[in-house]
Amino acid sequence: MANFLAQFQTIKNSSDRLVISVEDVSDLWPTVKPAFEARLPFKRASLNNKARNAVLVEKLPAEFILTTDSRLRSRFPQEQLLFWFREPYATVVLVTCEDLDEFKTILKPRLKLIVQNDEREWFIVFVSKAHPANDQANKMSKKVYAKLEVDFSSRKRERCCKYDMHFPEANFWEDLESKIMECIRNTLDRRVQFYEDEIRKLSEQRLMPVWNFCNFFILKESLAFMFEMAHLHEDALREYDELELCYLETVNMTGKKRDFGGADHGDDQAAIVNPGNKALTQIVQEDSFREFEFRQYLFACQSKLLFKLNRPIEVASRGYSFILSFSKSLALNERILPFCMREVWVITACLALIEATTSNYSDGLVAPGAEKEFFCLLGDLYSLARVKFMRLAYLIGYGTDIERSPVNSASLSLLPWPKPAVWPSVPADASAEVLEKEKLILQTTPRIKHFGIQRKPLPLEPTVLLREANRRRASLSAGNVFELFDSRQGPMEGSGFDSPPKMSPQKVLSNAMARTNSSPGNFDSSIGRPMRLAEIYIAAEHALKQTISNLGMLQSLSSSEEFEKKYLELTKGAADNYHRSWWKRHGVVLDGEIAAVAFKHGHFDQAAKSYEKVCALYNGEGWQDLLAEVLPILAECQNILNDQAGYLLSCVRLLSLEDGLFLTKERQAFQAELVRLAHSEMKDPVPLDVSSLITFSGNPGPPLELCDRDPDEGVKALKSSTAIVLHPGRNTITLDLPPQKPGSYVLGVLTGQIGQLRFRSHGVSKLGPAESDDVMSYEKPAKPILKVSKPRALVDLDAAVSSALLINEHQWLGILVRPLNYSLKAAVLHIDTGPGLEIEETNIVEMESYVGISDNDEDEVQKDGAQIESLNSEKKFERSTLHDGKIVFPNWASDTPSILWVLIRAISDTLNRGSSSVTTRRESIVDGMRTIALKLEFGAFHNQIFERTLAVHFTHPLYVRTHVTDKCNDGTVLLQVILHSEIKATLTIYDAWLDLQNGFVHSGQTEGRPTSSFFPLIISPTSKAGILFSIFLDKTNAEEDIKQPESILNIKYGISGDRTVGAHPPFINESTGVDGARQELIFKSVIILQRPVLDPCLAVGFLPLPSDGLRVGQLVKMQWRVERLKNLKEEEISAQNDEVLYEVNANSGNWMIAGRKRGHVSLSKNQGARIIITVLCMPLVAGYVRPPLLGLPEIDEANIRCKPSGPHLVCVLPPTLSSSFCVPVNS
Repeated sequence: MANFLAQFQTIKNSSDRLVISVEDVSDLWPTVKPAFEARLPFKRASLNNKARNAVLVEKLPAEFILTTDSRLRSRFPQEQLLFWFREPYATVVLVTCEDLDEFKTILKPRLKLIVQNDEREWFIVFVSKAHPANDQANKMSKKVYAKLEVDFSSRKRERCCKYDMHFPEANFWEDLESKIMECIRNTLDRRVQFYEDEIRKLSEQRLMPVWNFCNFFILKESLAFMFEMAHLHEDALREYDELELCYLETVNMTGKKRDFGGADHGDDQAAIVNPGNKALTQIVQEDSFREFEFRQYLFACQSKLLFKLNRPIEVASRGYSFILSFSKSLALNERILPFCMREVWVITACLALIEATTSNYSDGLVAPGAEKEFFCLLGDLYSLARVKFMRLAYLIGYGTDIERSPVNSASLSLLPWPKPAVWPSVPADASAEVLEKEKLILQTTPRIKHFGIQRKPLPLEPTVLLREANRRRASLSAGNVFELFDSRQGPMEGSGFDSPPKMSPQKVLSNAMARTNSSPGNFDSSIGRPMRLAEIYIAAEHALKQTISNLGMLQSLSSSEEFEKKYLELTKGAADNYHRSWWKRHGVVLDGEIAAVAFKHGHFDQAAKSYEKVCALYNGEGWQDLLAEVLPILAECQNILNDQAGYLLSCVRLLSLEDGLFLTKERQAFQAELVRLAHSEMKDPVPLDVSSLITFSGNPGPPLELCDRDPDEGVKALKSSTAIVLHPGRNTITLDLPPQKPGSYVLGVLTGQIGQLRFRSHGVSKLGPAESDDVMSYEKPAKPILKVSKPRALVDLDAAVSSALLINEHQWLGILVRPLNYSLKAAVLHIDTGPGLEIEETNIVEMESYVGISDNDEDEVQKDGAQIESLNSEKKFERSTLHDGKIVFPNWASDTPSILWVLIRAISDTLNRGSSSVTTRRESIVDGMRTIALKLEFGAFHNQIFERTLAVHFTHPLYVRTHVTDKCNDGTVLLQVILHSEIKATLTIYDAWLDLQNGFVHSGQTEGRPTSSFFPLIISPTSKAGILFSIFLDKTNAEEDIKQPESILNIKYGISGDRTVGAHPPFINESTGVDGARQELIFKSVIILQRPVLDPCLAVGFLPLPSDGLRVGQLVKMQWRVERLKNLKEEEISAQNDEVLYEVNANSGNWMIAGRKRGHVSLSKNQGARIIITVLCMPLVAGYVRPPLLGLPEIDEANIRCKPSGPHLVCVLPPTLSSSFCVPVNS
C-alpha cells in the first residue's frame, strides 16, 4: 500500500470537491449542463458526520463529470478501494423517450443494466423535450414518465424526477438537490464505515513487527481528506489529531534508529502553516516518515482546517504549544542539525504563525475574553522570537547593542548555548574580519551611569561563551590554555562583556596541568589553539550564513543597525499585543526595552515616558531590586529634559530604596542633588511628594463621641503653632482634632519646606501611570487612618409596662425616657399612632419622674411584670396636653429618667369568640398588637434625633370556654362557662346573662342569668372562674337562625389595677366624673352552641383498618361509608342532589394524602343508598394519632350522624427494620 504514496498525493492535490457522475443515456448533458452546474455549490446541505449526527453545510462544492470521462475510467480495483474518496458520490442518469414501445424494448433494459450495481447511489432524471403546445407529445411524455416511476421507484425511495426543458417545474431543483444529497449522504456513510473498519484492522497490528505506518497514514488521511472535501472540517481535524498521537507513539517506540531530518537546504524555515512545503515521497523513510518534516506537515494540515473553521485563536494556542514541544525535539537532535538550527527555526515558526493567525483574525467577532487571550498568545510568540533573535545576535558579536536590563538578563541567562557536535571554525579567508571584530571589541566602553553609580552589569549569557565554544571544539588542548586569557584581550573579552578577575599564568597552568596529568609536557603543535572571542563571533556568523536560507533574516543580522531595526520590531510587537491582553505588565516591561533604544539615540522625552511606567510597575509591585536598575536612568532623562519636579521626585524615590541597593557615596549623591535643587532658585517651585521617606504610625486614643455643635463634613487644614523639625528616625507629631462624625478619616497631606522647596507627604506621583493610560492601578504609600467609632446612645425610649392593656377602653400608655449622660433640655417628643390606635380627644398627658433603676445601672432592662418603684419623696409630677402630636419636656426632665403617660384607646370592631372543650383557641397575640411611633428631637440646636417604634399589646379582659357538664333526660343541658383572666388586674363580675341563639331556651324564669346568684365574683390576675347556665332545646326556625345564629355572653364587670403594672380602670374626665362612683364595664363574647343530631339524613361511618395495623411509610386505604337514611323534602331536593361533595382533612405533619382530598361522588336519592369513599394515605409519624376526617361541606352538620361520633385515635407502628443497613459486628 505504501507504493501508492506518490499517486495518493497527486490525487489529493487534484481533488478538492465531491464528484457526481452523469450517465448520459440520451446525449442530453450538453443541453442541460449549464442549468445543472448553475446550482453549484449546493446551499445548506445536510450531511452526517462520523458520529452519524446531522450537520448543516452552508456551501458544499461538487462537480458533475460524465461517466465516459477519462478521470473516471482505467482504474485498477485496488486503487478504487484505496482512493475511494475520489470516486463519485452520486450518479445522475439522464434519459428521454417519446415512445412507450421504445421505452419498453430499448430504454428499460439499458437502465436495468446501468443501475444493477448495488454499491452505486443513483437516480434517474427524465428530460421532457415536448413543447407545451404539442398536447400529443405531452401526453406521451407523461405516460413514459409514469411507467418509468413504476419500474424504478418504490415506496421506500423515490428515484425519479422529471425535468421539462422548456418550462421546468418550480420544485424540480429542490427535488433534484434533495435526491443528490440523499445519494451523497448514503455514499459518505458507507465509505466512512469502510475506512473505519480498515483503520481498526491496522490499529490492532500496531505492536506487531509487520506494522507499517505509511499504510495506516494513507487510510487515515484518506478518511480525513474525504471529510474535508465534504466540508466536515471538525471530523477531519479529529482524524489528524488521532494521526498525530499515533505517530508520536510510533516515534517513541524503542527500536531501530530513524533519520530525524532537517538537514536539507531551506529546512530552517518553518513549514507549520504550509502543508505543501515538501512532497510526502521526499520524507518517507522505510515504513514511516522523517519526524522533522512530518510533524510540521501534520500541524499544517490541522491549522488549515482550523482556519476554515474560523478559529485562528486556537491555531495560535496550538501553535505556541507545538513550537515549544518541537523545540525540545530539535534540542535532542541538535548534534546532527546545522549550527543554531533550533533558534532559527523557532524564529521563523513564530513569525509565520503570527502572520497566518492575524491575517485570518477579524476584530469584534469573538468574546472580549477570547480576544484578550489571542493577543496574549501573539505577545508570547513575539517574545519567544525576540529572545531567540537576541541569542543569535549575541553569538555574532552584537551583545553591546543589547540593553543589559533585568528582563533581557533573565531571558538570556537562562537560555542555554547551542550544542553542536563541533563548534564551527573560522574560515581560512576570514582573518580580515577577525581583525575588524577585535577592533570593535577593544573600542567598546561601558556607559557611565548617572550619580556615579557603579554596579556590575547584568549577565546576558548562561556561561562564559569563550569557554563554551572552545570546550566544544574537537581540537581543544590544555597546552594552549594561556590563550584563553591572552593579555592582549580587552577587559570585556573574557565572557564577551563580563570578565572575571584575571588569573596568574602560574595558577592557570597549575590548574590545567592538574586536570591533564596523563598529557605530556610538550603538546603537539598540530592540534589547533583555542579560539579567541573575535574568532568565535566570526565563526558563528559564517556558520549562520550556511544555516539561514531566509534573506530577510540574513539582512537583519548583517549589521548593528539592521539588528536594532528587527529587535525593535519584535519588541514593539510583543509590547503592543501584551497591552491588548490580560498581561499588561509584560507590555509595560517591554516598553522599558524600547525606552532603552530611544535613550541610546537621544530621544529622552520618549524614553522618560516609558521609564515612568516601568518604574511605576516596579514600585507598585515592591520590586526594589528592579527599580534600582531603572530609576537612575529615568532620573538622568529628567535631568537632561530639565524636568525639575520629576527629577526631584526620582531623587526622593532613590533615597527611599533599601540601604543595601546603593553604596553610601551613591546615596550621598542623591541627597546632594536634592539639597542643591532645594536651595537653588527654581523657576517654578513645585510641591514634592516625600511619602516614600516617611513611615506613619498613629497613637490610638479613646474613640471620639458625637456631641452638640459637631462640625459639618468638610476638609479643614490643621496648622502647627510651632515649627516642627523632622530628624532622622522616629518623630512624633501631636494634633488636636475636634469631634467628628463616625467613620474613618485618612490623612490628606502633610506639608513642610526645605529651603525654597515645598514638600508634601502625599500627592500625585510621577511614578504613577498617566491619567489617559489604563495600564493598571498602583497603590500609593499607605496613609494613617483615624477611625471614629459609632457614637454611643444619648437617650433611650422604651415602654414602661410590658403587660397587656384593655382593648376598646381608654388606657394610660407609659413611655420611659432615659437620658444617658446627655441633657434633654427643651427636647420635643413627636407621637404618631399606628392603625387601630387613637389618642384621647382631650390630649391629656402626664409626666412623672422615675427612680426605679439606679443611675449607675443604665443598661438594666425592666422585666415583664416588674412593678416600677415610682413612689419617692422627691417625685416630680406634671400634667400637660399634646399639641399637634408633640410635647416639650420640662426642665426637671432634662437630666433624670421620667415616664410620659399618654391616654390612648385601641379600637377593635370584632367580638371576642369563645371556644368549647372539643375545639381549640384560634386567636393570635398579633390580633391585639398595635404600634406607636416616637421621634425625639434634642440637643442645643435640636440636631440630635432619636426614633423608635414601640409595640403595645391590647386584649379583652376575659377569654371564654364552654363545656357541657350534664345532659338530663328531660332535654335540659347544664352549660358551664369558664372565664379566664387575660390581664394583670383584679376583675369583679357584677352580673352575667346569656343571649341564646335559635333552637335553645333558658329553663325556668332565669332570664338568661346563671342558675345561682353568687355575684359579685372576684377573679384574680391570670386566674379563672366558672358560671353555670341551665338551658334546653327548642324548635328551630330558619328565619330566626338567620337573625341570631350565635349565642352571646354578656358580662358586667369592674377592674381594679395600676397603670404601672398593666391594665387599669379606664380614665374618666374629672369634669364629668363622679367621685367614688363605681365603673361598670360590659364585656361580650360569642359562644357557638351546636344542636345534637336527632333526625339525620346521612350517616358517615369510618370503616375498620387492616388487621395487620398501620406502619410509618406504608400506604393504607382510609374508607368511609356514606348512607342515605331518609329522603329529603321536595323543597330541599335540588338539581344536583344526587351528587355529594366530600373533603378529607388531615394533619399534614402526621399524614400524607395520596388520593384526591376533595371531590364529588354520586349518591342515589333513594333511602338506603350507600357509597364507599376511599383515599390512599401514608402515616408519617409513629404513635397514637388522629386519623384523617371526612367532611361533607355542603350539608349541615345537624343532618349528619358520624360514627365514631367524636375524635378518636389510631395506633401507628414504627417502620420495619431494613437488613441492608445492618453490618456484622466483627466486619
